[in-house]
Amino acid sequence: MTTMSHYPKVLITDETLRDGLQIEREGVTIEEKLELLGMMVDAGLKRMVIGAFVNAMWSPQMGDTAELVKRLQAVEGVAFYALALNDRGREIRREFSPPLTIESIPTTHLHMCAAFIKRNTNKTLEDQERFWHSPIDKMVGKGAINSAIGLSAGYGSNWSGKFSHEARMENLARQYQAWEAIGAKVKRIDMADPMAWNTPLEVAKDIEGIKKRFPTINVFHLHFHNARSMAMLSMYEALKLLDKSDTLIADTAIGGIGGCPYCGNGQATGMIPTEDFVHLLDDLGIPTGIDLSKLIDTHHRLASILGRPLHSQVALNGGFPKAGHFYPVEVPAVYTFNEAQHFRLGKSVYEGNPTPWIKA
Repeated sequence: MTTMSHYPKVLITDETLRDGLQIEREGVTIEEKLELLGMMVDAGLKRMVIGAFVNAMWSPQMGDTAELVKRLQAVEGVAFYALALNDRGREIRREFSPPLTIESIPTTHLHMCAAFIKRNTNKTLEDQERFWHSPIDKMVGKGAINSAIGLSAGYGSNWSGKFSHEARMENLARQYQAWEAIGAKVKRIDMADPMAWNTPLEVAKDIEGIKKRFPTINVFHLHFHNARSMAMLSMYEALKLLDKSDTLIADTAIGGIGGCPYCGNGQATGMIPTEDFVHLLDDLGIPTGIDLSKLIDTHHRLASILGRPLHSQVALNGGFPKAGHFYPVEVPAVYTFNEAQHFRLGKSVYEGNPTPWIKA
């Protein structure tokens, strides 16, 4: 299919090993993480967040990130990232670069929920007010630079309710104007939605408002959670409203796993399944260079490691069958999740099921 010229450039950042595994109980080994990582690289993923340098007491699945990185082999054309939330974490991350990639663009970021910033970072909004400007202060006198602004929990909070489009624009404008004041050009926006309050309507308002009020921004980094089944709809709204002069960075995770332990929804939070999003992009003609069948294999390996079903319809049913791979008319009645896997496991999964429309 020919790429639709009005869509933005799309970069997928897979969060399986970080946001995905942080919501799981302990027990996924380094060997299993490396195996999954190898499968994702083999499938064609180019951007992956593989862990976080945070307190292992509160995020035990991230406790082996340093050891994981020590065993990580750099792959040409592939960027491996790790989250760091404070100066100590960022210092450790720098020690592992390479193989880790560190984005050099200076960034400001505001939390909008008093309860969440305390639960997630042990800081208050008053603490944030004292320190959010420090990345800008560090860049004074550095000449023309590009920068980024962002929000966390900007769409709403399980602890304090919905936030308005106007409130988001106000908090973004504070940052944008502060960067402008030192001569920096704001090129990227980061919108993180840990409690899954995003909706297509609100995302559309934001995209239109950002493009109108902050015209230098042409990179939109969206991290939507899916507790209320809105994330894919919201991301599609962004795809429709951005154009070929823009870049959309979309965060996803294999099987749709993910969630912050301090948001109240646990494993039910979820993210956009990487395999489902790739299938959507393929259908829209937006190039990804990713092998969907290999992503589906990764999904099922991850499900076996975690010992529970994951949340991807494409992994359960396959992508659209193509010429040469259409289902044979002899496929019998199919009932179960396992039987639906005949597209990848073969006819053995449905042997013995009835075929009343086929005459002997």
